[in-house]
This record gives sequence, structure tokens and C-alpha cells, in this order.
Amino acid sequence: MRLALLPLLLLVGACSTPPTRSPELRAKDLARRFVIVDGHVDLPSRLLGQQQGGQPVDDVGQRTGGDFDLPRAFEGGLDAPFLSIYTGAEEAERGTSRQTAEAEIDLVEAIARAHPERCAIARTAADVRALAASGKVALLLGMENGSPAEDDLADLDHFQQRGVRYVTLCHGKDNKICDSSYDTRHTNGGLTAYGRDFVRRMNELGVLVDVSHIDDKSFWQVLEIVRAPVIASHSSLRHFVPGFERNMDDDMVRAVGENGGVVMINFGSSFLTQAANEHGLVERKAVDAFATERGLAPDAPEVQAFHEQYRSEHPFPFADVKDAADHVLRVVELAGVEHVGFGSDFDGVGDSLPTGLKDVSMYPNLIAELLRRGLSEDDVENVCGGNLLRVLEANERLAAELARN
Repeated sequence: MRLALLPLLLLVGACSTPPTRSPELRAKDLARRFVIVDGHVDLPSRLLGQQQGGQPVDDVGQRTGGDFDLPRAFEGGLDAPFLSIYTGAEEAERGTSRQTAEAEIDLVEAIARAHPERCAIARTAADVRALAASGKVALLLGMENGSPAEDDLADLDHFQQRGVRYVTLCHGKDNKICDSSYDTRHTNGGLTAYGRDFVRRMNELGVLVDVSHIDDKSFWQVLEIVRAPVIASHSSLRHFVPGFERNMDDDMVRAVGENGGVVMINFGSSFLTQAANEHGLVERKAVDAFATERGLAPDAPEVQAFHEQYRSEHPFPFADVKDAADHVLRVVELAGVEHVGFGSDFDGVGDSLPTGLKDVSMYPNLIAELLRRGLSEDDVENVCGGNLLRVLEANERLAAELARN
């Protein structure tokens, strides 16, 4: 009887559908296949802080204590991080913005020289694709805060020549270019006259205009004059964190989509959930008050110890990888899947990163969640990096056209 049934069982087995691979396994495979671009990684300022503090500078060719290094970048499938050339508002007040920016670019170039078999500086979308195809990480440069070039457009030309491919117009305070979402003074009423010339010159140079950090009025004025798609290199959505102007509201997301640009989701918990944002504000006030009362620098060991004690007594409500997926999918709903990407802010948001997105090895966790939530593999490829590369190519084409004319 059993022998008689064997041919039938073999036939049924041959016709049955093979088991579906889990989203986790598919995500790991896709992370290796697709070009993953991250719009904002604060590695250079971390390394510069070590250098200025007289500490050994991390060798990112090995695993480090930060969020980014090359071993974990390969593990997570990261092909092209925009390394942030960051200068704070205090740098502009001291007149050291340009000096700091030059030093951070030097550090990135030193990484490329130290590990030529694993990474190289990229200047174009074609560079990114070629390096990814060769198994190397493409190191792109994004300038966070235009203050190193806020006095003379020739300085913007200089940094473009050094490899900077986007500029975040301001950071935590209003500057000579525009107003900041974090600054309640709104000194300029949006873009300054110089800021308008700055944006126009960025288009002429093929440098992406980054609308993260700028206030709402500046945002809308940028979109009135820009001639190429913009990016928000590391911004999430106000829909999930009401009242947090640093994030983008629904109308702004739609406008970026209509412009052809990309909103790149920030992974910081305070950007993703209201609970984390409110907790973070209270925590920051407590830590700042402790430091101020004792006349201590923010990075003093006593302040760090107080911060750790505060966290143990008041546990931080970390967001989760699912919250990051919520923001991605909200952009898809509002603007389309062609207008969203990843802008983690790794090495820039301290220890507030979500469960499942703690460092550059963990992009597959977010990819798996997006697959579970219904995005196709083609959609995921766009989100991972295709959208940003399209925007970079559009800016390159405009610059070439303007140069010809």
C-alpha cells in the first residue's frame, strides 16, 4: 500500500509551492544586492572630537565604540554613507567654522588612504555605483551647516571642489544663510539675500540643497527658487511627533515629493516617537542643569556619570525599528515611494537609537520590516538608495546644463 502511494506523493511534492523565505533572510540578501545610501552619518565630528581631546582616533577599519566602522558597514550592506562635515553655531561665533570643516574632510580623506581596498571618496552617483559594484564603501561628503561658506560664495566653490555634495543650510541657530528650526529668534525671516544666492550657486555646482534643520519659512522659500530636487538628509515626520519643528509636516513632505526630492528618515528615537521626544527634553534639562550648577563642560566625566545615573532612574523609552518603518511608510503614503530614504544620524544622536537600529550593521532589520509591511523588492531598492542616487544625478545634470549655457 505504501509503495503504491509513493508515485502520487512524489508528484504532489513536485507540484507544491516551495516555502517562502522569511523577511529576515530576504532582507539580508537584499542588503547585499542593493545599493544602500545613508544621508547622514556623523563620523567625522566624532573622530575630530577624539583628536582635539588628545585621544587616539578610532581606526574605523576595525570595530569601534561608535555607530559606524567599516566592518559593520559591510555587515549591514551599507554602500554609501554621507559623512557629515559638521560645524556647530559656536564655531561660527569663534570664526573657526572653515578650519573645522577642513579638518573633518582631512580625516575622511585619511580613512580612504588608510583603507584603499575597502573604501574611497565618491563625488558622483556613477562613483557610488562603481564602488559598490567593486565591493568598496563609497564615502560621500555632506556639509552640515553652511557656516564655513556663509561669508563668500567662493568658499562654497572650494568645498564643492573638496568633494562636498550637499549642504545643510544651517544647524542649531540662525546664520547668515537662513533661520534654524531650533532657534526661536527667526532672525532673518527665512532665507537672507545671501542665502538665496547661496542656493542658486549650489544648483550651479551640482551640490544638493539639504532642507533638514532649516525653519518652515526658509523651507518654503528654498522651494520657490531651487531648480533641482532637494533632500532632507536626516529628518523624520511631525505627524508622529507633533510640535517638533525639526521634523517635517505633511505639506512639506508632499512638497518635497512634487519637487522630485527625497526625505531621508532620521533614526533617533526623539525624532520617531512623542514619548522619546518628551522624555529627551526633560532629561537634557536635568543634565544641563547639573553641568551649569557645577560649572562643568558637557563632556566632563562627572556630567557623564550623572547622565548614566539619571538614565538608570528614569529609563529612556527607546523607539523601535517598527517606528522608523512607520515614518518611511508615511512618506510613501504622502509623496510616493520614490521620495523617501534612510538618513540615520548615526554617531549624531548619542545613545537614543531605536531597538533594532543601533548601528550601521542593522539596516537589514528595517528592510525586513518594510517587506513585512508590504513594500515590494523594487520599492525597497528605491528606498535603500535608488531615490537618492536619482536626485544626485538630477543635480549633476542641471549643473552640467548650466555650465554649458
